[in-house]
This record gives sequence, C-alpha cells and structure tokens, in this order.
Amino acid sequence: MAFNFKRAASRLAAASLALAACTHAQAQVTAGPGAWSSNQTWAADSVNGGNLTGYFYWPSTQPALGGKRALVLVLHGCAQTASGDVIDSASDGGFNWKQVADQYGAVILAPNATGNVSGSHCWDYSRTNHSRTTGHEGVLLDLIQRFVGNAQYAIDPKQVYVAGLSSGGGETMVLACLAPDIFAGAGINAGPPPGTTTLQIGSVPSGYTATTAANNCKALAGTNASAFSTQIAGVIWGTSDFTVSQQYGPMDAQAMRLAYGGTYTKGATTTVATGGSNVPYTDANGKLRTSEITVTGMGHAWPAGTGGQNSNYVDATHVNYPAFVMDFWFKNNLRVARVAPPTVNSCSASVSGSTVTVSGTGSDSAGTISSYRVSLSGPTAVNDAAAGSGASFSKAYANLANGYYTGSVTALDSGTGLTSSACSIAQFLVGTAPALQPPAGLTVGSTTSNSVTLSWSAASGATGYNVYRNGSRVNASPVTTTSYTDGSLAASTTYSYQVSATGSSGESALSTAVSATTKSSWTCTATSASNYAHVQAGRAHDSGGYALANGSNQNMGLDNTFYTSTLAQTSPGYYVIGNCP
Repeated sequence: MAFNFKRAASRLAAASLALAACTHAQAQVTAGPGAWSSNQTWAADSVNGGNLTGYFYWPSTQPALGGKRALVLVLHGCAQTASGDVIDSASDGGFNWKQVADQYGAVILAPNATGNVSGSHCWDYSRTNHSRTTGHEGVLLDLIQRFVGNAQYAIDPKQVYVAGLSSGGGETMVLACLAPDIFAGAGINAGPPPGTTTLQIGSVPSGYTATTAANNCKALAGTNASAFSTQIAGVIWGTSDFTVSQQYGPMDAQAMRLAYGGTYTKGATTTVATGGSNVPYTDANGKLRTSEITVTGMGHAWPAGTGGQNSNYVDATHVNYPAFVMDFWFKNNLRVARVAPPTVNSCSASVSGSTVTVSGTGSDSAGTISSYRVSLSGPTAVNDAAAGSGASFSKAYANLANGYYTGSVTALDSGTGLTSSACSIAQFLVGTAPALQPPAGLTVGSTTSNSVTLSWSAASGATGYNVYRNGSRVNASPVTTTSYTDGSLAASTTYSYQVSATGSSGESALSTAVSATTKSSWTCTATSASNYAHVQAGRAHDSGGYALANGSNQNMGLDNTFYTSTLAQTSPGYYVIGNCP
C-alpha cells in the first residue's frame, strides 16, 4: 500500500490543533493526586555520578496565592534519604511537608543527593566551583525547570523556594545565592555558609565573618545579584546542636541581609510555642526579609513538629518548621501581586519652633491601617513605626535640631503583612537656614542594572556631602568626595537623586533633583534550531511528541529534526516563538 503523504499531513495538522487546545486548557490549575509520587529518575550528574532521583507531591487542593502553585525544593541532610526521612511513610509524616502542601496548594520536590559525597550521601555545598549547569546545583536547577516548564503543574516562577537540613541547609544557601532570580525564598536549617569546608562544620574558621559569607554569596550570584532585592530567607537551628556550629545560624541570616543590601531593623523577639524564639528583621521599606529561629533543646535535626518523624535527625517534639516557613514565605513574598496594599493618600509636615508635626491620611481596601511609619532625614533622624493607625494620624516630634529635612510616611496592614508605597514629605526647614549652599551641577554618570554613579561640583565651605535617593539619605556618613556610586538597586527602575552639603554650620538644602534609570538585568536572545535541538538544549520540552516552548508553553510543532523554530528567551527560563521584541 502506498503511503498517502497528503492524508498524513492533514492528520498531523489536526493533531497539532488538538494539542494546542489541550495546552491552553492545561494553563488552568488542575488538581493533583494528593499523594507522593513513586521514585522518579531525573537528570544525570556528570560531577558526582548517577542520576538525580526522588519524589514529588502534587496536591489536590487549589493554590493559595496568585492563582498558581508554589514549588518547594526540600533537601535532606547527610545520612538521610528522601524516601526514609523526607516524605510520608506508613508510620509518620517524615519532614512533615504534606499538610502544608495541601494548605497552600504547593508542589513539593524531595530529591536524593547524587553520588556519595563525604561517604554519607551529602549535598556538595562545600564545592569550590559551584555552577548552574553542573554538579548538584546543575541537576537541582534542571529539576526546578522541569516542573516550572510543565504547564500541568501550574507553577508560578515567582513562588519557587528551597529549604534543607545540614549539608542540605548549606546547599539551600548556595542555591539561594547562586540563583536568586529563581528562588524567591530560602529556609536554611543548620547550614554551613558558602566557602566553608566539611572540616569546619563544628566551628567557624578564624577570620570568617558574615561579610565573608555575603561576599561569597554575591560572587555566586554574579549578574543575577539584582534579584536579591526581592528574596527573603529564614534560618533555624537548635541550642543542643553540637554537630554544626550554632554560630552559623545568625551568621547565615546576617550574610543574606548583607547580600540583599540596604539597612535593616531588628524586630521584637517572639516566643516559639514549642520552646525557642524568633527574631525578625525588616528592611528600610518595612518589609520582613529574614527570620532567625533558635529552638531550645533541639539537637542537629529537621524540626518537623507533631506528626513528623522522630528519629535519624528529624525532630517531632519542637516547632513545625514547614508550617512556619511556608507562612513566612507566603506572607512576605516580594515577587507576587496579591491583595492591594494600603495607601497613604496624603502626608505633610508643619513646623513650630523645634517641633515638627507630621500628619497623614490613608485607606486600606483589605481592612484597617494597623500603623503608620514616619521617617525623617535631616540633622535629627526620625524612624517611628508607631506614629498612629486608622484613617488618619497626627504626631509631633519635639527638639529637632536646626536644618533642612525631608521625609516619608508608609502604612502597614498587619493582617495581610502589606506595606504601602511611601508618601513623600517635601523638604522643610527647622530653625534658621544654614549658611551652606547646596552643591551645583549634580549629574548622572554610568549606570548598571543595580547601580548609579553621581557627581557634582564642590560647594564653598563644605566638608562633606549627603546623597538622597527618593528623599531618603543613602550614605551612613558624609561623603568627602564629589562623586558617589549608589548600589544594590533594582534593575529597570527610575530613581530621583539630590545632594546636600555639610559643614560646621550644619547641612544645606538639597540640590535640584536628577533622575537615573538602571539598566535591565536581562538581554533577550533568539535561537533558530530544529525543535529536537531546542528540547535537548532545554529551551523547550516534549509533550505527546510535540515541542512546547519552556515558560510560555507555545506549541512549536513536532519534536523532531525536520521542524525548525526560532525561540526568543525574554526572561530566565521563559521562551516565546519568534524573534526578540
């Protein structure tokens, strides 16, 4: 019988249209089986040997945030396995992730460490040449992409998290540093920081500080460092942990804050119900960025809480860390649009002698404004997080030193954890004007994706200068030169800058403002190749014999060498058919 090419082509076209309709339907969130999978085999590890294996949990419940599912990568410790310790067994809940996965509608990944690092199947956090494409990081990031790129799981790329114990805690920190653009949050449990060796788990090496860890972290991030501006991290350790030094706990959290950049405020210590304490740190915008939990009496173990395993470095008698860290991630995720934050509708400052009264009004569609924060920059700094609440407030600040001030007001809804955008208070003067004049000639120089360089002319009588970004001072002490580089900025963002002069007579008024826009952190690239080559290179994936572009899931046609497509990578892990815009 002769083969009818015309009829075959017609059938292929019909199949392609049917698949396109199916792909569109899969964009909706579908219910999973609500059970742990069988043992899976994923990518090969050319560094440590073998293939990555493990399990995943796909809940039957709907996602809790943004209409798409979160994805959580959970890493066991040395001498543990995913099947024996992490996932649920007939007698216990393992690390206890199933309950919170159902609560939040999240997919959980529980892989086994490839190879046999340190003779105990550890994760290779101490490797000196971490890479996004090789070793443990390579196969784990490949695993993340397999799920993010598969439409049936409906994973939100802005809700990808990682948590782990011991070597898994160290690997968690490595991944958070190496790929901050991928991981919106981390949960580091008794994890040695990057740059330490396996011989240094019990004590911090001489000269190694949080700054050392932060510098190592930023070096791992490289060109992706701008993503630190929207990442959050939780750290936890036990007071009876004599395996991994307890000093690494607060050091890890401090290192992540240093990598994130900016200034932080230590919040009030709260008690952990099962014994212990939690210390939160918020950034200059009032956003909760790190959490530090010290668990009283817990040894070197994953704190699973009631219902979890209670052996082999898993503790069921203390805090349920999966429940805590998921709540922390979901409430404080800085990448997902959610319920609208409160709004400060108006703000102003009035001066009477050395007393300044700041007033404002606000609204909150989600409820009632819990508190207003007043920040004043000038000779006497003010940072008041309890200036008032409700629809309006007015608060007086007495005995402010003479000079020029600027300020802002933000509002917080403690129920949603959301903070408003800042309402700027125009520059005002307390007392008599200082003799100094503001510097002239403020100019924007070079810009990168996360920094802006400024320069200005010297002001007569000035001994230093203060730089203001969006009305708030950014330098801790006066700059003695006539240039400044402002770092740790967000990519593709416009900022307003002003400069003042300082001297024996005080601080001058602010200069005329200039605007600067940081560059994009991503450059679109387009690749033309066969559909088969696209799939093999990780730009697309196979579904029923057809190639679908990773991220957009657009149907490219049959997955073979005879169909050719052009794919444009418009963001990390996201491809569309066609050339770059």
